Amino acid sequence: MIAISDHNSAENVEAAIAAADSTSLTIIPGMEITSSEEVHILGLFDSVTAAQGVQKVIYEHLNPGQNNEEFFGSQYVVDKDDYVISENKRLLIGATDLSVSEVVETIHKFSGLAVAAHIDRERFGLLYQLGFLPEGLELDAVELTGNSKLSEVEEKFRCSIDLPQICDSDSHFLDDIGRRTTEFLVEAPTLSEIRLALKGIDGRWARCRGENHA
Repeated sequence: MIAISDHNSAENVEAAIAAADSTSLTIIPGMEITSSEEVHILGLFDSVTAAQGVQKVIYEHLNPGQNNEEFFGSQYVVDKDDYVISENKRLLIGATDLSVSEVVETIHKFSGLAVAAHIDRERFGLLYQLGFLPEGLELDAVELTGNSKLSEVEEKFRCSIDLPQICDSDSHFLDDIGRRTTEFLVEAPTLSEIRLALKGIDGRWARCRGENHA
């Protein structure tokens, strides 16, 4: 399984799913949303329709601006064969005017999983941007992308993070895919099963690869 989670957009999710249709690869529709505090929150969804619903909300709240292709690169929308069908001119690297809690609420409104992205990184991580884990923020998990352990993050910020964790590569380049992964014991490669695994329900579990499961 991999998740397609572009910044503030889900326009290439459908093409990725179509490209993987004849393979054993499962694509989880996703989006990495930037809050008004410039915190990245990862949304994972069980359907393209749900991801597109969130995308509509995000586009309505994305701060105005146009992509600078020379600085940020082109933002192409492609089909399953990687042919360009359009170009997104929005400033997708920018922030929305939605707070962290509003982003999480939006993800949950469309039955998605809300994950605090790369909390072990300085740029756009929840703890680095805010300095603390907001009380009452209903996250489903936190994400680690480097070599850090959750205990090391807790020690650094002198906080307790009583949330499930996932580990992944946060790949921006093909060669980085699979650099860090999460193992799931599930009955099927679906978001509903991932949700159960994160909660440790009915024998299911999730763990960062290479770490022992208790």
